[in-house]
Amino acid sequence: MDIDVVVAGESLPIKVDDHFRMDVDAVVEKIEAFLSRKSFPMEGLHLKELLPRMVQGIAGCEKGCPADAQSLVRRGFKAYDLTYVEGGILTARYEIKPGSTIEIKMFPEF
Repeated sequence: MDIDVVVAGESLPIKVDDHFRMDVDAVVEKIEAFLSRKSFPMEGLHLKELLPRMVQGIAGCEKGCPADAQSLVRRGFKAYDLTYVEGGILTARYEIKPGSTIEIKMFPEF
């Protein structure tokens, strides 16, 4: 699975070898380091909760999408704008501060 984090027009690609055993803490650390270089706060992002839910939303798409993505989008998650894109892509957008957003995209591997 691939994760792409976009902030202020800059992208941070993250490769996850086994989405069922994703090291959430390691992924969050990479995102935190990326955001700190841009002086963006981590407060309110709830990444340790969001990322596993996104994985659950797209994991298993090889057996027919969406796995649980549409349900996650309907329920929502905190202040994120969640979107399911054909092909099993799940996107979460969050306004970090006025005029600045973080966009997290997860792509399943088929």
